[in-house]
Amino acid sequence: MHWQTTRFQIDLSRPRVMGIVNVTPDSFSDGGRHASPATALRHCEQLLKDGAHILDIGGESTRPGAPPLPLEEELARVLPVVGEAVRLGAPVSVDTYKPEVMRAVLDLGADIINDVWALRRPAALDAVAAHPSCGVCLMHMHGDPQTMQTAPMTGDAVPRVLHFLEQAAQVLQAQGVDKSRIVLDPGIGFGKTPAQNFALLARQQELLAPGFPLLAGWSRKSSIGVALQGAAKASVPPGERVIGSVAAALLAVERGAAIVRVHDVRETVQALAVWQAMQAQSTVAGSA
Repeated sequence: MHWQTTRFQIDLSRPRVMGIVNVTPDSFSDGGRHASPATALRHCEQLLKDGAHILDIGGESTRPGAPPLPLEEELARVLPVVGEAVRLGAPVSVDTYKPEVMRAVLDLGADIINDVWALRRPAALDAVAAHPSCGVCLMHMHGDPQTMQTAPMTGDAVPRVLHFLEQAAQVLQAQGVDKSRIVLDPGIGFGKTPAQNFALLARQQELLAPGFPLLAGWSRKSSIGVALQGAAKASVPPGERVIGSVAAALLAVERGAAIVRVHDVRETVQALAVWQAMQAQSTVAGSA
């Protein structure tokens, strides 16, 4: 299976690591660390050295309670970084829901649009459908960033997330976008309780039924902190959730995720290398 993007056909026969580049002062985990174009570009280069296969650049925080960012400010943050990042020889994804930003970054050569709103905002669908080959990641979000954790989903999240993602992909395909360009993301932490997030992980294979590759974004999420709090007997801040995040990424890949979106690229790449070495021997034993 491949993911067709603007400049690359990404081979998904082995798991791919998407490195997070937050060009923001207020992201929940690393806000402000890479807020200037120069520091963001250095971070891109370091993530690639650490083994990232894809860069995901975002200019607006979508953490719970984050206020909307004016269009002009998002463009000012993102465009200088994308313009340089596309020269680094790796697929570049842009995390945005604004159609104006989508068109601008695609004009600069970006490969993927990663939209937490799954192209539900006015004109976003048209912006992607008009492009001949860009990749797109459609994510499930219950509510919006301002309210999603004050009024999360109720009941069994798995079938509802599956239905939403199937519908979003069908709408996009109806606009002429080939299936090979589409990846789905269950939206861990976006309007869901910790129990619902872990149910999505435990039953992740159910989300593979539509036949699209799956992206899993567990990195440093609050549900990781909740799980770790029981062992630590205290609140665990985002920067101390690295090991838990790597464990979640590994479990997601083991349950069929093709791409994991992470802050901690080097640690995740190492964990996946161990998993792949084990998988290789399982294949050898099975064919003997």
